[in-house]
Amino acid sequence: MLIIGLTGGIASGKTTVADLFAARGVPLVDADVSAREVVAPGSSGLAAVVEAFGSEILTTTGELDRRALRARVFGQPEERRRLESILHPLIRQHLQDSLQALSGPYALLVAPLLLEGDLSKAVQRVLVVDVPEEVQIARVMSRDGSSREEAEAILRAQMSRQERLARADDVIVNDGDLDALEPQVERLHRQYLRLAAD
Repeated sequence: MLIIGLTGGIASGKTTVADLFAARGVPLVDADVSAREVVAPGSSGLAAVVEAFGSEILTTTGELDRRALRARVFGQPEERRRLESILHPLIRQHLQDSLQALSGPYALLVAPLLLEGDLSKAVQRVLVVDVPEEVQIARVMSRDGSSREEAEAILRAQMSRQERLARADDVIVNDGDLDALEPQVERLHRQYLRLAAD
């Protein structure tokens, strides 16, 4: 099975693009879903995170308090690396197991950090959803209620747009509406079906 890695910066529209592929019957595995599942209540992943960072990163119902954890590690490179050393192997294994369970000519691996780690080794092609940074900032501010400074800080913490585009095999430009996305997705869907057949 051909595995296409779908990635892009924050608020680029990865989920919307993934949904358009899924509407065409393309199976997908979402790294964000895997990341949540490996720290579900009662999981060994959550236990390891609590052991490393303390019970103050839990909600009153025993779930991971993502906001508290983010506040703890954001801007603290050593803490972020410690968290990643716990979670990344668990997420990687969950993704591999999920991909192996799929069938079809090709599948999508949707991963915001596809190119930052070694997840890109699991894919044959990289599809980047691209959007101008000003659009990203506006979307983050609107979606999350973030200030402009917070939105810009998130963008600075991610791989640069230029580097992401340089590593892309395929690009979908998402600076318009759904009508502008549809033909781009359809064109790539047909291309991936041809590649998978070869």
